[in-house]
Amino acid sequence: MDTVRGSVTIEEVAAAAGVSRSTVSRVVNGSTAVSPEALDSVKRAIAELNYVPNRAARSLASRQTHAIALIVPEDTTRFFGDPFFAAIVSGINARLSRSDYVLNLFIANDDPGDKTTSYVRSGAVDGAVIVSHHTSDTFIDRIAAAVPVVYGGRPVRERERDYYVDVDNARGAHDATVYLIERGRRRIATITGPVTMPAGVDRLQGFREALTAWGLTEVAAEDGNFTADGGASAMRRILDRGEMPDAIFVASDLMARGALNVLAAKGIRVPEDIAVIGFDDSPVATSVSPQLTTMRQPSFAQGERMASILLDLLAGQHPRHVTILETELIVRDSV
Repeated sequence: MDTVRGSVTIEEVAAAAGVSRSTVSRVVNGSTAVSPEALDSVKRAIAELNYVPNRAARSLASRQTHAIALIVPEDTTRFFGDPFFAAIVSGINARLSRSDYVLNLFIANDDPGDKTTSYVRSGAVDGAVIVSHHTSDTFIDRIAAAVPVVYGGRPVRERERDYYVDVDNARGAHDATVYLIERGRRRIATITGPVTMPAGVDRLQGFREALTAWGLTEVAAEDGNFTADGGASAMRRILDRGEMPDAIFVASDLMARGALNVLAAKGIRVPEDIAVIGFDDSPVATSVSPQLTTMRQPSFAQGERMASILLDLLAGQHPRHVTILETELIVRDSV
């Protein structure tokens, strides 16, 4: 009969590798202060013995949990229905997979922040990434006072000490609008994101700056709340004004999908009667008809970069505070 072997200890790994216990500990904790020969020996011993580090013991010794929180102050419908969040999480996870950290997800919309804040401040995580926050989400200030934080997007109340990764929202919206203008469109409306969010504010600003530079005035600006239903409602309000636009810049692909559905139901042709351009280049852009011309934002890369910056902070390094990623116009059939 086979006997069941107990858990392999760090001392057994050290003996098999012919090194000290402290050397094995350094390898397990990712330290670079180990010779290449010792590193190879320890890795071979770990693989042969199927050694699994005791995370709880390591946490007690280092006062680190090796966990980070992703905090999203949105409801579950928005989180699971918007491809932007899937890309962000994928990027974060890709970076963490090359580290010793695990990810805890908090969708904090239904909680005024007390439960999430208490958990973070209890020492359960080492740091946090905060994505898609609004002016009303004041609880994130209490989180930022407790652990290192990296924001996805410019913080609502930006401070010199903040770390964030954003795309150039204003420039992207400006360039999308100029693209419409250069194709002869002059009666241009926009469906915006919420003005309680920096991305909504910045994309509206870029749209208006482009119109001003060309001596044009907007036909309408309606908030679509970064959702498909919101985009549909905003499109109906624009059409109800009576002044038919010949183009519309929509500040997210999801809102553009809602707008396209309304236009199709009313027999308004895209792009013959009205050109439509979105923002994101999410999978939504190629699932609609006509396929959507849109401004691509590198959401996966944004997630990776946020995680990298947070890991640098937790390692005692000093990354730059602000990282701005570029957008890119992707031309399809809706313009």
